[in-house]
Amino acid sequence: MKLKSLALAPVLCLAMAFPALAEKIPLNEISRYLNSLKTAKADFTQVNADGSISTGVVYIHRPQRVRFEYKGDRTLVMASAGNVAVFDGKTRGAPQQYPLSKTPLSLILAPNIDLSRARMVTGYTEKKNTTVVTAQDPQHPEYGNIQMVFTANPTQLRQWVVTDDTGKRTTVILGDMQTGVSFPASAFAIQNEIARRSR
Repeated sequence: MKLKSLALAPVLCLAMAFPALAEKIPLNEISRYLNSLKTAKADFTQVNADGSISTGVVYIHRPQRVRFEYKGDRTLVMASAGNVAVFDGKTRGAPQQYPLSKTPLSLILAPNIDLSRARMVTGYTEKKNTTVVTAQDPQHPEYGNIQMVFTANPTQLRQWVVTDDTGKRTTVILGDMQTGVSFPASAFAIQNEIARRSR
């Protein structure tokens, strides 16, 4: 997502294997949790592919809508109506846009998430009291993958790592998540943001 005695290693490994496996959150429970996550807001820390760190606030409105507001400048990433727009905080130019379906983030913004689909989950482990699930689009594995980290009791998404189609990894670590919050529709309107920034 140490054994002191070689003689005891086989016994200890066997004894330790069962609790570790039992602690994994079932995939159907993770699917249920993600499908129930309609709106959410959280502070985040982002570790970029070049090692730099960004912080901000993320607003999630499933399905298919998300907004990342970055602190320190006017950088903004929005997903809505099947598109992703990246607004550079240092320029007033048009945003870079591409289809949401071509980013692994689309897997947790999809209208219906089913992690039991064939070839969707490529990794499923328990690590340090968390469940780590790596998923990809079964039809387009070339788009990259997303590794999600969950804690249990109750199930909660804590972190994700997106590996894009070029192999670059971006880690997003979530703070305390507020769920069931309401957002104005304009918060996810890409064209409105383009018009606002062009004034």
